[in-house]
Amino acid sequence: MDFEHLMQTMRRLALEAGDRIMEVYGAPDFEVKLKSDTSPVTAADEVADAHISAGLKQAFPDVALVTEEQAASHGQAVSTFLIVDPLDGTKEFVQRRGDFTVNIAYVEDGLPLRGVVYAPAKGRLFYTLADGRSVEEAGPFDKDTVGELSLLSVTIPDNRGLMVVASKSHRDQATDDYIARYAVRDMTSAGSSLKFCLVAAGEADLYPRLGRTMEWDTAAGDAVLRGAGGEMVRFDDHSAFTYGKPGFENPFFIAYAPGVLLVKA
Repeated sequence: MDFEHLMQTMRRLALEAGDRIMEVYGAPDFEVKLKSDTSPVTAADEVADAHISAGLKQAFPDVALVTEEQAASHGQAVSTFLIVDPLDGTKEFVQRRGDFTVNIAYVEDGLPLRGVVYAPAKGRLFYTLADGRSVEEAGPFDKDTVGELSLLSVTIPDNRGLMVVASKSHRDQATDDYIARYAVRDMTSAGSSLKFCLVAAGEADLYPRLGRTMEWDTAAGDAVLRGAGGEMVRFDDHSAFTYGKPGFENPFFIAYAPGVLLVKA
């Protein structure tokens, strides 16, 4: 894989998809439909998915492509592929809370090597460089010219008082009970894959997720986290977290800055 070409393409497509999403977001009203799993979908999801898919297929015709909106049409699991969630955090989008993201990632041999996470309503753009390091780009964002970059690095955690980030829309008692097993100095909530980026940027130490997610929800944020020195493991046994699983469904997980003393499930 030509990672320079990959990241230029993924960055541009994410920004372009963000423009299309914000056109719908700025409209006075938009239709919200329910998919077979009762999760919401809007015209923004669909138009962003179509745009990113067309761009990736044109640029990388020989690489398998999995997207949230087209996952049902994808057959057996693969180990090397591009994976897209065109609008992660649709609930945040529908409620106009801004915590939604465009996510594109490249997985090779089950590991998310490169990724981009763009939060158009927040004006935050995170991605891996060709060499695998993660950065945040300052806006305004030009499609063809990269702006000022800040290298991302996870914090060195103090286990006497951790900063924890948890889901805004999917917080439950099991998550609260698990977090209570740590010494926590403060907590914040965020929607979508932004939680990974907060850990990657050193704005949080720990992000546990005890709920259903799919690989397209996590791959891009996971790539950004890993490129900033962070780690992600399965919740149950703290083993390696991998991609290309049958059905693309994730187990519960923990994303964290190395140095956090993880508590066993």
